[in-house]
Amino acid sequence: MPLNDDWRLQVDFEEEHLVGHLIDRLEAVELEHDLSAAYEDRVIVSHDGDRVFLYAGTREQAEAAEAHIEQLATQHEWPIEVDLRRWHPAAEDWEDPDAPLPETDAERKTEHETLIAAERSEEQEKGYPEFEVRMDFPSRHDAAGTAEKLRAEGVPTVHRAKYLLAGTADEDSAKALAERLRSELPAGVQITAEGTLKAAWAERPPNPYAIFGGLGG
Repeated sequence: MPLNDDWRLQVDFEEEHLVGHLIDRLEAVELEHDLSAAYEDRVIVSHDGDRVFLYAGTREQAEAAEAHIEQLATQHEWPIEVDLRRWHPAAEDWEDPDAPLPETDAERKTEHETLIAAERSEEQEKGYPEFEVRMDFPSRHDAAGTAEKLRAEGVPTVHRAKYLLAGTADEDSAKALAERLRSELPAGVQITAEGTLKAAWAERPPNPYAIFGGLGG
């Protein structure tokens, strides 16, 4: 069963305290509108400051939620702005709902290349890597040796005890570096590639702590 994250409705309020009123009414609603009561058709709701997000599995579901919210806004005289978006997997972004999804391999490749170019541009503008490869070594000595090698190649690194971070400009570069290191480093090294500031954290300051599981050493 797919997750309900293909469609997103963004609701902006002029006054933050009104967000709570909308949330209360959505929690109390008896589904007398056009939204389905089936469990798999649930609309997921989140909020941040003066903004509410509703995530739906289909356009029809999202538009039904939009109609319901606009009805509430009219009834209670809430000044709001709504924006419907669709998730584009290749672009990894919420885009115009009427923009066609890539259907051919060539179209998917073009959209992916656009994403990578944007990530590299963001890194240059922000001055820090958007993605990183995290390594957990058996020993401090092994981590130090790899850090020195990567720095010699011009890869930005952070070395702390037996842990090592290697920054990259985009997701493709992070995956490629992780694959390369898995073939070069001993089997006991734990290697993961992930974004540093993506998704919900994109607009927040970078976290100075990189959290690893397990015990330190």
